[in-house]
Amino acid sequence: MSDHVILRPVSEDDLPVLHRLTHDPEAVGEFEWAGWSDPHTWRRGWEKNGLLGPDGGTLMVAQAQEPLGLVNWRGRGSGPAPSRWEIGIALLPQARGKGHGTEAQRQLTRYLFTHTTIHRIEAITATGNIAEQRALQKAGFTKEGVLRGIGWREGAWRDGVLYSILRTDP
Repeated sequence: MSDHVILRPVSEDDLPVLHRLTHDPEAVGEFEWAGWSDPHTWRRGWEKNGLLGPDGGTLMVAQAQEPLGLVNWRGRGSGPAPSRWEIGIALLPQARGKGHGTEAQRQLTRYLFTHTTIHRIEAITATGNIAEQRALQKAGFTKEGVLRGIGWREGAWRDGVLYSILRTDP
């Protein structure tokens, strides 16, 4: 099996992995579990457009044939079209802490700058999620600051850290 991490479109066989990454509290991790949600979201999105559309998308993070997790992006901004992308990542527990997240976010950034006209990509992570903050920095993102009370988790509003990368960044 190759050590090389790849991004690829979601296949129908990947839907159980996506479900696990968002509906299994053990797999989701301490910084992302926000409670139960619609269990059919991934299936509907896949049937609609394969989870790839003009306002965002989802790709699998994989190593050889083994799914490691997902990366996604969605348009942000006002007006008729997105002015920036916000990206996210979710890795299965066994894939964390091995550099896969850094590489996946680096590849996603390269992909989005190559195939869209967006100039800015953002990522927000929990203030306590030091591993994700390091991964974003290694992937070339710049820390911009703390967003107070940006996300609801475990019965309280939580702060997040905003990172960004511009098309013109080195």
